[in-house]
Amino acid sequence: NAALAHYSPSNGSSRTLSAGEMYLFDTGGQYLDGTTDITRTVHWGEPTPLQKEAYTRVLMGNIDLSRLVFPSNTAGRMVESFARRALWDIGLNYGHGTGHGIGNFLSVHEWPVGFQSNNVPLEAGMFTSIEPGYYQDGEFGIRIEDVALVVEAQTESGEKPFLTFEVVSLVPYDRNLIDLSLLSPEQIRYLNSYYERIRAHVGPELRRQGLEEAYEWLQETTQP
Repeated sequence: NAALAHYSPSNGSSRTLSAGEMYLFDTGGQYLDGTTDITRTVHWGEPTPLQKEAYTRVLMGNIDLSRLVFPSNTAGRMVESFARRALWDIGLNYGHGTGHGIGNFLSVHEWPVGFQSNNVPLEAGMFTSIEPGYYQDGEFGIRIEDVALVVEAQTESGEKPFLTFEVVSLVPYDRNLIDLSLLSPEQIRYLNSYYERIRAHVGPELRRQGLEEAYEWLQETTQP
């Protein structure tokens, strides 16, 4: 049912999971130290070439926007296309916004932060989601959503403050769906750095809780 970008479950539409399909799960919760809204897409079997390429290009868009450095006082709509470019290159697109503001104990979708034309310019300290996707009617849906903090970027010139994003969601992507041949060296370096952060922050916590099976899974899915 993930081909419906905002699907809501019902008794009439529920289906049994299988290893032969993609599975999209959009998760989140309210915690004392922040609100989460994280989406991952996985395939437990053998994805089709289209599924793999579409997933990889969605991931490329997520990475390209997440690592972007841009001038302060830039509106989100000015940089939104970085999340779509890899899909546009082969004539694909998605029909929802690229991200939304996230409140703390307020709204998970919180205006006025985001990437739409009516959103305010991005400023350090804002939290937004970054969530490109792709949906093929009746077949499958892909979305990769992270929570990102707007932070000041270190630039060579140092003349004016520039901004970038710090992704605070520490959840691996599905290696089974990534076509490495499509990724640039910069995108691969970003992935490796992200996986190092996941290992450093999440690994010790899993061990502290005695979750050895989860720890082994994390080590496997965050290999360079």
